Amino acid sequence: MQIEKGFRVHIVATEPLLNTPVALSFDDKGRIWVVEMENYMPDSIGTGEELPVGKIVILTDKNGDGKMDERKIFLDSLVLPRAICFIENGILVAESPNLWFYEIKNDKPVNKTLVDAAYAEGGNVEHQPNGLFRALDNWIYNAKSSKRYRKQGSKWLIERTHFRGQWGISQDDQGRLFYNNNSENLQGDYFSPGFGTANSNQSRLAGFSESIIKNNKVYPIRPNTGVNRAYMKGIIDENLKLVNFTAACGPVIFNSTLFGPDYYGNAFVAEPSANLIKRNILSNDGNLVTGKQAYIGREFLASTDERFRPVNLYTGPDGALYIVDMYRGIIQHKTYLTPYLKSEIKARNLTQPLDYGRIYKVLPKGKKARGIKIPQDPSKLIALLSDSNGWVRNKAQQILVDGKDKSLEPPLKQVLRSGSQTLGRVHALWTMEGLGVLKKEDVLPLLKSTDWTMRMQALVVLPSVLNMENYKEFLAVLTAILDENDELAAPYLAFLGPHIQAFDSAEANKLLMGLSKKYANNIFISDAVISNLQNKEAGFYKEFSGINPDTSLVLSKRLKKIVDDMAKKKVNAPDPAKEFPRGLALYRSICQACHGADGNGVNGLAPPLNNSDWVTGDKKRLAAVVLYGLSGPITVSKKLYKAPEVSGEMPGIASNTNFSDEDVSQVLSYIRGSWANSADKVSKEDVAAIRLK
Repeated sequence: MQIEKGFRVHIVATEPLLNTPVALSFDDKGRIWVVEMENYMPDSIGTGEELPVGKIVILTDKNGDGKMDERKIFLDSLVLPRAICFIENGILVAESPNLWFYEIKNDKPVNKTLVDAAYAEGGNVEHQPNGLFRALDNWIYNAKSSKRYRKQGSKWLIERTHFRGQWGISQDDQGRLFYNNNSENLQGDYFSPGFGTANSNQSRLAGFSESIIKNNKVYPIRPNTGVNRAYMKGIIDENLKLVNFTAACGPVIFNSTLFGPDYYGNAFVAEPSANLIKRNILSNDGNLVTGKQAYIGREFLASTDERFRPVNLYTGPDGALYIVDMYRGIIQHKTYLTPYLKSEIKARNLTQPLDYGRIYKVLPKGKKARGIKIPQDPSKLIALLSDSNGWVRNKAQQILVDGKDKSLEPPLKQVLRSGSQTLGRVHALWTMEGLGVLKKEDVLPLLKSTDWTMRMQALVVLPSVLNMENYKEFLAVLTAILDENDELAAPYLAFLGPHIQAFDSAEANKLLMGLSKKYANNIFISDAVISNLQNKEAGFYKEFSGINPDTSLVLSKRLKKIVDDMAKKKVNAPDPAKEFPRGLALYRSICQACHGADGNGVNGLAPPLNNSDWVTGDKKRLAAVVLYGLSGPITVSKKLYKAPEVSGEMPGIASNTNFSDEDVSQVLSYIRGSWANSADKVSKEDVAAIRLK
């Protein structure tokens, strides 16, 4: 490995102590719980991938030297497990398609509960939900998913949220989520993750799934001919090295002071195809988050070993940067594996070895990183809410919330009101929210704070304390914020609309109209307003147009598009899902992850199929795209889509023998008749004819 000057890499665990690790979590004793996705692509055709050999294991450092030396199996007989999350007295385990909760007793699983039988509907192993990230707002979020989870007593709450990313998820100190897809360095949210999902007619909401780092170049230190489409022009350079991200994953917002102030809040991103880890520097400008690569022409860490496959990154209890190295040759799933890559695998015997895996941590030279022993004393836990290490702050909050001790309200309130550190106050606020002891009088003063961080957190937490008895008092303060022209707070005011609507629809509409009058040319505020208007878009558009007839305004244009799209929806048309059930199943398995369940595309991945001239036009051209793929910018219905708005590459499936001509005809017929599309069917003979050309 080559690493940034002043740093060193320390081995935490290696085979035979672990096998094919893909994710980890630290418990309050400093032990590492590892998800082992054993049997992922044992060979180029995935032989035996469905066998139940995956595990959750506990690694322990017995002698305190920083290296794990004991392995204990917590759970076995799993099929391709992908994520875990500690909560209360147990652990969530993602084993597609199910999400399970196991209580833990003496390091053994007991009382298995099914939380969600549809945690991962459809999709191959590369495109299924993962992460199980317990965020600042006490909800659990995922990458590659539009669901969030929360335990309430013995019940599990499941709510709709924004669809995010592909593999791996993290957050900054404000609780905003960050993620990516395979070809994009870093994506993220400008606003709190719990807002803006009330309108399913709104296919794209500005401020979520934003491209944070526009530069997707990578700088490997070895040839990368073993990537799926290296035969295509521009994928690798004249030195046979990868040019841009093709397997970006496992991002972490590094919120530890161990590396020094220049590294705090940086985003590290793994690229297993190029055997490297990227460092990015983030900046905040109001609500916006932007960033740049830390270096040009080099990386924070890169390896000459083709089997070095970093797939997840974490801030550890000791403040170090932890790396999960899957360590294997094949990381491309069989669904999209090209004949070219199959030949590369054979040439260098990349199927072997199959029983390796490593965990590393990165440390500054000359510094020792010591893990912290999480205390049981609540007063000490409350003190840790202000710790300099983000992992410690988050863990202290989670343990306090899981403890359900409402008698801690007074000391938490003391931190919230007079704590010397903003981050400690933020965690105290959300700990109180998690315990259910947060009150109106705790939040109201924060809405008037001159500290934007506290004012923002108050706006985010407000729905937790809003009720019929106090909403008018809060509404008066929100209206005052609007009158004060607080543009930073304005999107949050709009996002609060559905919560005001529950008690007073007239006042909610008045607030939204007030925001529209002032900020109709602000895309973030406009979209936040529209997020309130499920099936009321036409009426609001008419009312607003009567006040301001300027059709060039951002709000007017975006409202008009939704109204027009809804008018195009077919009424009493045959249900393509019933006519082409195999097509629906294949769409969910292969296409939905990038093009969306509603066919409207996924920002950063793929353009829309709904209302697409590529879909409803020449069916021979459409079949060729599915069979042989597509690369580069693409114009869909007169709009140009290019990176980073889309990935720029769509892999073909012609070489995958699992998909017959009938399968392809079914999925094409399904999308040509779904949503607002209305085009003739595609026969298996049509597909066969394209294969012959």
